Amino acid sequence: MIKVYPKFEEDLLVRLFHKGIKAQWSADDVSWDDPLLFSPAQSQALARMLTPVYLGEQSAMIGASVVLPQMAAAGETTAQLYLSSFLMDEARHFEVLTQLYRRLGTDPLTIREMPEMLRYHNRLRKGDRIDWVWGILISDIFAKNFYQVYAKSQPEALFGKLSGRILRDESRHQAFAEHYLKNKIPVISEERRAALMDMKDDLLFIMDAMYARLGTDAAEVGMDGRLFLDHLSSEIEQKARRIGLDPEHHEPGYPNGVKRFIHGVGTGLRQQAQDLGTKFQGLEASRDCDTCFLSLLCQSNLFLRARCV
Repeated sequence: MIKVYPKFEEDLLVRLFHKGIKAQWSADDVSWDDPLLFSPAQSQALARMLTPVYLGEQSAMIGASVVLPQMAAAGETTAQLYLSSFLMDEARHFEVLTQLYRRLGTDPLTIREMPEMLRYHNRLRKGDRIDWVWGILISDIFAKNFYQVYAKSQPEALFGKLSGRILRDESRHQAFAEHYLKNKIPVISEERRAALMDMKDDLLFIMDAMYARLGTDAAEVGMDGRLFLDHLSSEIEQKARRIGLDPEHHEPGYPNGVKRFIHGVGTGLRQQAQDLGTKFQGLEASRDCDTCFLSLLCQSNLFLRARCV
């Protein structure tokens, strides 16, 4: 129920709201004639790789419009205030990335070409406002790592400059999500914590599936997709510990490599990974033998990722 005079206290979210107001920019502020520094093949590869991020900006804009009334109903006035500026940021990112696609001269991937994007979008929509903010934190870390690659490697190019602008917005989004979750996590049940960790595992698993399709495109623009995802997973785990969701995490009994892999899957696969890893610890050493049905297991993601340790 809306209140005429809701409780309003100065806090970090109000300060982030003020920063957002002062840091507004638009597509008109972008120098669209700046060089691309991409060949036609690289432009197409970038367009494909950028697609999950592009859809993520749209999903965040839509999701915020759904969650904002929930925060108002819960009396979370400053979160509601901040989220209004968040909506503007996401709308701006959607607009400028749309114009970037026009400059690249190519289109993003479709859902038909990469259906995992729809799974990711639908997973973010499940649950309440706490689920959504946790999903936004994960998505923002994903976007931040992607944009950072080009902000650092092409600071004078169009996409490098655009990435730098978007990163400043993303830093406020992450600060909001961390602050909000640090206040909510201590009062939720252990069952609820476990569900949020499962959500993290689900999203990482879908991210991995998306970028498995984009390995050739990543190589085309000089990005190590496997290293990118490993760094992303590590940073998300650190954030989970920082907000109190996942205390220092130890899972004894997992062989080297398998332990890293299981953090990217849901709980339904964790026990299977542990059982298989225990039974076939030395299997990856002979994965080129191709002489039995177990060679299929050797070549699966379980041991492909284990080999990267």
